Amino acid sequence: MNIHDNDNLVNEPAMSYGLQQNDITDISMLDMSKVYTYANYLTWKFKERVELIKGRIFRMSPAPARMHQKISGKFFLYYANFLEGKKCEVYSAPFDVRFPSNISDKNPVTVVQPDICVICDLSKLDDKGCNGAPDLIIEILSPSTAAKDTYNKFELFQEHGVSEYWIVDPANKIVDVFVLNSFGKYELIRKFNESDKVQVNIFPDLIINMADVFAE
Repeated sequence: MNIHDNDNLVNEPAMSYGLQQNDITDISMLDMSKVYTYANYLTWKFKERVELIKGRIFRMSPAPARMHQKISGKFFLYYANFLEGKKCEVYSAPFDVRFPSNISDKNPVTVVQPDICVICDLSKLDDKGCNGAPDLIIEILSPSTAAKDTYNKFELFQEHGVSEYWIVDPANKIVDVFVLNSFGKYELIRKFNESDKVQVNIFPDLIINMADVFAE
């Protein structure tokens, strides 16, 4: 599988925008073939969590499995403890990250909720979340989100300059660590398993013990 070849990534030059209706209380009220914006997203009143990638709606998984939550919590604790007193902050889902197409874009068509994200440019933070690329993102795979995380989000995060992207496979206890190279493309550092200790590229002093992360 070539992770760069993504036939499913939304990339049409001309798209039909969905009209905002009043009181959208169920996702079934939306036309999934249309393109929506962050302004639309803010008005929706249904409980189901969704993400927008280039205006297209992507459903998120139902309540994550227990191990998904446990792994996310372990990663969060590692980063939160390491960043105490430092000028970077870590957040866990649900936390909105908007990717404007340009600096003046006030109504982006991409908003995602990474499992874990680290932001060092604190000017990107506001009351609604993060406006711009985090420095590091971790996504923990589930059966319903695996394709989105390994293809759509991979391309999205690479395009917007997220320096480091970790894709965590709980079922196989594997972590793929990608780092942007000088050409703005992700390079796979290596696949790590539960017996490894992983040095975080953007924080060389932070070592994460995968045996601890994947402990059941």
